[in-house]
Amino acid sequence: MKKGVLLNAEVSALVSRLGHTDQVTIADAGLPIPSSSQRIDLALTQGVPSFLQVVSAVTSEMQVEKAILAKEMAENNPQLYVALLAQLTELEQRQGNTISIEYISHQVFKAQTAYSRGVIRSGECSPFANVILCSGVTF
Repeated sequence: MKKGVLLNAEVSALVSRLGHTDQVTIADAGLPIPSSSQRIDLALTQGVPSFLQVVSAVTSEMQVEKAILAKEMAENNPQLYVALLAQLTELEQRQGNTISIEYISHQVFKAQTAYSRGVIRSGECSPFANVILCSGVTF
């Protein structure tokens, strides 16, 4: 049996296939998912699993060098925004690197998801609860 944190086979496989600068989107329950990206639907019920739970699980095994956020998140979902930034700061400390943060409009964000290797849908039902994580290298 796998010893790592990620038990979901599809999420684990997605992370293991990432190369430098590859992107993974972690999405709320309402984000449209382009047909060009692998869809991994973890949503069970409203709020389960939460956006932050999914971010935590994925980043436990993914090296992250950049996060892309919709600029609307800070204004329209400030509590989740602050919690996500705190989680990314903690991840920086664990990884020993700086994670750059890029802000784009929500419209551009939705278009950018087409370049993600996969989109992981959470059960989150709060506005703009989405992030694109860009893979780094461990060396």
